[in-house]
Amino acid sequence: MASDVTEEKLRAWWAHRQGLDGGLTGSSAADVLARTGWSRSVGGCTPYLGLFARGGVAREAADADVAALRIHELPSARGCTYVLPRQDFALGLVVGGEAPRGDIAAAGRHLGVTPAEIDGLCARVLAALEAADGPMDPADLRRACGDAVRSLGAEGKKRGQSTTLPMALGLLQARGEIRRVSINGRLDQQRFSYVRWSPSPLSGNDLDLETARTELARRYFTWAGPASLRHFRWFSGLTAAAARTAVAPLDLAPVRGTDLLLLPGDVATFESFTVPRRPQYALVAGIDGIHLLHREMNRLFDPDDLRRPEPGGKPGRTLGDESDPQCPIIVDRGRIVGLWEYDIDATEIVYWSFVSPDAAMKEAVARTEEFVREQLGDARTSILDSPQSRAPRIADLRAATHG
Repeated sequence: MASDVTEEKLRAWWAHRQGLDGGLTGSSAADVLARTGWSRSVGGCTPYLGLFARGGVAREAADADVAALRIHELPSARGCTYVLPRQDFALGLVVGGEAPRGDIAAAGRHLGVTPAEIDGLCARVLAALEAADGPMDPADLRRACGDAVRSLGAEGKKRGQSTTLPMALGLLQARGEIRRVSINGRLDQQRFSYVRWSPSPLSGNDLDLETARTELARRYFTWAGPASLRHFRWFSGLTAAAARTAVAPLDLAPVRGTDLLLLPGDVATFESFTVPRRPQYALVAGIDGIHLLHREMNRLFDPDDLRRPEPGGKPGRTLGDESDPQCPIIVDRGRIVGLWEYDIDATEIVYWSFVSPDAAMKEAVARTEEFVREQLGDARTSILDSPQSRAPRIADLRAATHG
């Protein structure tokens, strides 16, 4: 690199690579996910908000892509669920496959569960699904599998494993033999049924784990570079040694004055990139890729903003005390310039801007507000979020806005 880079340039570049500069407007959901990264899904609106902010993707269009398996929610990096494009289904399953096996091994140590027991239950689940006329939910599967599903008692409940069925379902998903189907076809809830996956995305696929990890690293540094090895370890869940092995074939280039790394093919483009002069506002969830790919929140805030009070937080708690934004965020060229929530009773977005709201910000808020009101109905950011739980944050946002 010719010279040290500024935080302002890094932020703007990350926003550009994340498609938050308008460059992907009109793109399909699958194309947005392929170009900007997998979208974390925790039963909330994060995928919908991210697809709308980047490509203007309507909720019904995203749901249609899910139904057609052009995109799908899968356990992948770190064993966590993300929404992936079809071209990455096999990769996601391979890199996430160790998580359910680790759960089974832990249950063996603490709860007396054996691999043979889970394999037997897997066979019963597959037989039940093959005989079924349609998707089966967990209650259906428990009844169909009978005594092959074992209660793990009080100790299991303490460890988050009340029966052996979730372990079998997790293993079968990682193997690409079954897939989850949303009860109502939407991504912003967590009620699922299961079906056989045929043909499986892993059928005829010879992708080994080491190659898969390198392919994951290649995608990661395309979406999130410049990034550090530590950032990649957070996203992938790999050990330091495994992460170094994964990135070695990529010949990553260092960014002068930082611990950040960049794909060689991006060096010239990054060096010639200039920060846009006009604001580029986008309203996204707090766990959107612009934050979560690195999960180093202070890099997106100006230092003074980190000292601002956390809306709905304990007295004295500031934004800088958090690992993740507790509210959805407003970004401008990669900088977090505000926080927002959706007030379902008033059917409006309530926001607190750290800069003087201009016409462009107001238009971005109004556009997102209409999307949430007309297409989502609410902007729940996780399965635990509700109008009641966010009420204190909304009250503090209103006070900050009018204070």
